[in-house]
Amino acid sequence: MADDPNERKVQLDLNNEVFQENRLGLDKQKRNRVTDSLKKLRQLTWNQGYRDPGLKWEKVTSIVPPRGADAVYTLRITQSRRATAYREGNFMRFLTIAQDHDAAYGRK
Repeated sequence: MADDPNERKVQLDLNNEVFQENRLGLDKQKRNRVTDSLKKLRQLTWNQGYRDPGLKWEKVTSIVPPRGADAVYTLRITQSRRATAYREGNFMRFLTIAQDHDAAYGRK
């Protein structure tokens, strides 16, 4: 169904300052893996992204979402790191790339 917002392609917003600092602070190999994941996301519809077993999209209840967002989610951005993001319309707005698994969920 063309009018279903979940059948639209995911658009990425990578402009959050913390996300940029996290990404640029990675070594080249990890940055390239993040870039590969971002390229993959751009090819998916929202329904595909939600169901993709490699991304492991999960709702986080321990983090208060930004104003206007229903919730914050984590997704696997590399084999060893998770990113936090939220959905706003067709945009996946990235917030952070966590140093470890627990940090992505607001715990440490």
